[in-house]
Amino acid sequence: MTAENTQKLDVFGVGNALVDILAFVEEDLIVKHSLQKSGMTLMDAPTQGGILEDLKNTSLKKRSGGSAANTMIAIAQSGGTGIFVAKVAKDTNGELYRQDMLDSKIEFNVVPTSTENGPTGTCVVLTTPDAERTMCTHLGVSVNLSASDIDAEQIKRCKYSYIEGYLWTGPDTKQACIQAMEDSKRQEVRVCFTFSDQFLVDMFADDFREVASKYCDVLFCNADEARSFCGIESLEECAVKIGELVETAFITNGKEGCLVVQDKKITPVPGFAVKAIDTVGAGDAFAGGVLFGLTHG
Repeated sequence: MTAENTQKLDVFGVGNALVDILAFVEEDLIVKHSLQKSGMTLMDAPTQGGILEDLKNTSLKKRSGGSAANTMIAIAQSGGTGIFVAKVAKDTNGELYRQDMLDSKIEFNVVPTSTENGPTGTCVVLTTPDAERTMCTHLGVSVNLSASDIDAEQIKRCKYSYIEGYLWTGPDTKQACIQAMEDSKRQEVRVCFTFSDQFLVDMFADDFREVASKYCDVLFCNADEARSFCGIESLEECAVKIGELVETAFITNGKEGCLVVQDKKITPVPGFAVKAIDTVGAGDAFAGGVLFGLTHG
């Protein structure tokens, strides 16, 4: 191995590689396309294309995204290090994605797949005047991520692994998650898992409960996800139940701040007022900040 390949890094990330297409829109566009406000909707290319057609006269910006990728970038911007594993195609968006990762100083040694397998995944992010973001996602070749893409030797180089719940939507990507968690546990690399979205908790609550109890050292979720997961309204009671499954958890609650669970002890951390312009990736950035703190004492 080269010196670069033996260097100890902070975090091994696994997630969907998505190029975000960002637009500021009015509420009526959300209603027109029957989208779940402030949530994420998986869709095929034609459906996403219909939304993009309605945005043809709107200023659009592109940037690399995906939940775990956003967290990895936040870690790197804080001065941390890491590896990110995901699938991109050999197309313009795939090259943009690869370059963004490299520019962020994140190792991204992924060989692009043929466009015959589909395009690089994209997420149209619609931000309304209340700063809430609604995501319209076509996964593209991200769905082809599999257990064979997980390299145990690369995981061994890291202190933590970080895995996004969005990967649970596909059989192959789910197996990639499990492989990464098993390789991490075997090599005493601490496992972090994020629920990612309430709809995933609603769909996969039993699976997520098994992940939390069997693999997870650090869990990230927001208040809505925690309530759905636990089936109770009181966030403090949710924290107690989650603390019975994992050693450490961070439950964010918007402007109210966060509940930190550590060895069954619950500590509220208050939020502070800021002017919200765009909440895209807010939870991901929060996780990145936490992971930087955990890996740097």
